[in-house]
Amino acid sequence: MKEKPWQGRFEKATHEEVEKYTESLSFDRRLYRYDIEGSMAHCRMLAECGIIPQDDAERIIGALVEIRQEIEEGRFVFDPSFEDIHMAIEHALIKKVGDIGGKLHTARSRNDQVCLDIRLYLRDVIGTVRKGLADLMAVILDLAEKYTDVIMPGFTHLQHAQPVSLSHHLMAYFEMFRRDEERFSDCLKRVNILPLGSAALAGTTFPINMELTAHYLGFDRVTRNSMDAVSDRDFLVEFLSASAITMMHISRMAEELVLWSSPEFGFIEISDAFCTGSSIMPQKKNPDVAELMRGKTGRVYGNLVALLTVIKGLPLTYNRDLQEDKEPVFDTADTLISTLRVLTTMLPEIEFNEERLSEVLDDGWVLATELADYLVSKGLPFRKAHHVVGKIVGRCVKEGKKLTDCTLDELKGFDEHFGEDVFNVLDVRKAVERRRSAGGTAFSRVIEAVKEGREHVRRLRESLSGDGRR
Repeated sequence: MKEKPWQGRFEKATHEEVEKYTESLSFDRRLYRYDIEGSMAHCRMLAECGIIPQDDAERIIGALVEIRQEIEEGRFVFDPSFEDIHMAIEHALIKKVGDIGGKLHTARSRNDQVCLDIRLYLRDVIGTVRKGLADLMAVILDLAEKYTDVIMPGFTHLQHAQPVSLSHHLMAYFEMFRRDEERFSDCLKRVNILPLGSAALAGTTFPINMELTAHYLGFDRVTRNSMDAVSDRDFLVEFLSASAITMMHISRMAEELVLWSSPEFGFIEISDAFCTGSSIMPQKKNPDVAELMRGKTGRVYGNLVALLTVIKGLPLTYNRDLQEDKEPVFDTADTLISTLRVLTTMLPEIEFNEERLSEVLDDGWVLATELADYLVSKGLPFRKAHHVVGKIVGRCVKEGKKLTDCTLDELKGFDEHFGEDVFNVLDVRKAVERRRSAGGTAFSRVIEAVKEGREHVRRLRESLSGDGRR
């Protein structure tokens, strides 16, 4: 058993079962780059403030660079007896430069150190997620542009409702993902705050310059309360929440892809590269990738609830429970980023069956609202017009005919306001184009939306062309 940095107070060594139970090195080792980056900035600040000699700082930073290289080249030995990545690196540092390495921990605690590392990590993750969302939105715009003239049934309660532009349907997801990106962008404001210098909970007696450390690390500002800085994880909860919402939107799209690819719908054909077969039924082509997107959404939800549950009863300030904050965040980040990449790759490989979409519109039921609106234009109150058209539909269903099969005399039998011009509204293309209200499905509105969307993605990508932190 290695001696712990806090061993001076204790007479007995840590039990080996406790070593296994409490270690986090097996999963927080992925923070090594951020731990070293934060330590180097802290070291520079200590030297600038005259707290440690400049020569010592240079030796420490040089050794940290060597350790980082050893880790990246796979030569670094991760000993779980050092509990976490912070102690593992500190031990390696002291081994390289002797007691001078111990000066690095001046004016900081593992409490503010771990908060720093996870903020640096999450900042990069958010940048990756926002770039992934920008790519996904661009693909949706490509599809919307490709199918501008295609009409499909819009649904409510999974029943045919009104005709809509296929592009309009796709652009609904664009808007969802656009809001998702905005949520991550806003979350970044709460993430990009420097906690280092808060020490264990009360700050430090050393004359540090936290603003200088923040400058070195690219943080927008420093924490306003040391106890809050080391004890809360609301910025992680916010990230998990934004991730859960994004996965919810992905899951909704995935559900439609699963439905639309079924023989009953037949709206789309998903590329073989994104499907699998059956081990027993040779004819099967299963939309497994989309199904997994639905399934993985549940994991992300679980991670959010897990962290909320960990934090909900913790008194101030730090408690070891907070070690449980990392695995839910790591898992969610990995799941969301990989899902975005797969979805963005899969969507361009989907072909829409335009003939089938046209076929399912042929029964005319999606034009019932057009008929009601027509009567309103002739002076009937909408509620009465709705009632009249409902009776017409009911009669058609009983007689096994389409709404578009009705003659003028038959329509007049239900209401005298019907005229020869009624047949002008019983056309799905005209029905779509008439809906020119803001955000409507009219072809002209959709073209405007796609154009504006292109500009939005262009500006977003431009803002993310650096490190994604802004």
